[in-house]
Amino acid sequence: MKKTLAALTSVAALAVAAPAVAQDQITLGILLGFTGPVESLAPPIARSAELAIEEVSESGLLLDGTTVASERGDSTCIDAAAATAAAERLVSAVGIAGIMGAMCSGATTAVLQNVALPNGIVMISPSATSPALSTIEDNGLFFRTAPSDARQGQVIADILADRDVSEIALTYTNNDYGKGLADAIQSSFEAAGGTVTISAPHEDGKGDYSAEVGALAAAGGEVLVVAGYLDQGGRGIIQGAVDTGAFETFFLPDGMIGQSIVDAIGDPLEGSYGSNPGGESEGRTIFEEMAREAGFEPGVYAGEGYDAAALILLAMQAAGSTDPNVYKEHVMDVANAPGEVILPGELAKGLEILAAGGDINYEGASAVELIGPGESAGQYREIEVKDGAIETVQFR
Repeated sequence: MKKTLAALTSVAALAVAAPAVAQDQITLGILLGFTGPVESLAPPIARSAELAIEEVSESGLLLDGTTVASERGDSTCIDAAAATAAAERLVSAVGIAGIMGAMCSGATTAVLQNVALPNGIVMISPSATSPALSTIEDNGLFFRTAPSDARQGQVIADILADRDVSEIALTYTNNDYGKGLADAIQSSFEAAGGTVTISAPHEDGKGDYSAEVGALAAAGGEVLVVAGYLDQGGRGIIQGAVDTGAFETFFLPDGMIGQSIVDAIGDPLEGSYGSNPGGESEGRTIFEEMAREAGFEPGVYAGEGYDAAALILLAMQAAGSTDPNVYKEHVMDVANAPGEVILPGELAKGLEILAAGGDINYEGASAVELIGPGESAGQYREIEVKDGAIETVQFR
């Protein structure tokens, strides 16, 4: 069952875990797709997690003065073997106490099943959104600060309905993320009375998408919804559709939102719109200011990255241990009410309260609230491409 209380007792798990008081320093793994179809999104997420790690380490308040380091690993997003190897290196060679990641749903599933479960390592993903991850067996080790795509599918259907769109063509990257999101979009849109003229997969890494674009064009639709990746096949599909005049308006779900695709496609993307997780909150504003002061622009899932790292460290403090099989039981506690609200930049305050035996309600950058299976309840930002930039229209 999901989120069981049973602790892993394998030799591998015991080898990884160590009492907090016996360590001067611990290391968190940052496992993201630094190469691959969403590589432009990874650096801000990683840097955001590192902001939280630095904030906690510099406070000197974590578990008898334990400091925190970070180590990056490349999950690639699309190569399960590479993601597994990267995670295994973090566990065996680095000796990490938890993983902030992985990034894409397929890589996250591979790492959870092949590395985290056998070794008893907590994972908190900032961006893996497949609905299948809500029910995957995880022994209570997996969480995510991003909401499930089951929720995003409904949000997308609502946005399309509000814009009086009654007919769409749909294409998706042929993996766990793309298929799960496409199914959620189709079921929600059709339940609202809309028509999906075609739902067709596409592969990443191709140089020519003319066949795929031709099939989408033949089916027709007022809007082409592209549930893909902005640095790979999704971009190729849109470029092909623009070049042939097949579609004029595109809907961009979370994996398609980033300045890199706006810069690559240019004026033809003007007026297209989409959605990605994110809400309007005091914490979001504070975090974005922190990121810019640190010298980077916060992008999609950056706030969720800060929150994922923060939750791991706060859960350790609540548990009084860096053993993942102990602190995993405290992730939901520090993330939810009751307790003192903790925002970005206030991690030292949270550590102090927990050390004194108090309760915190970590809201962080993304207004964190973890529901049943350890995932974000989720708010969404509706965006539109205007004057060559991504602008927020409203929050849902």
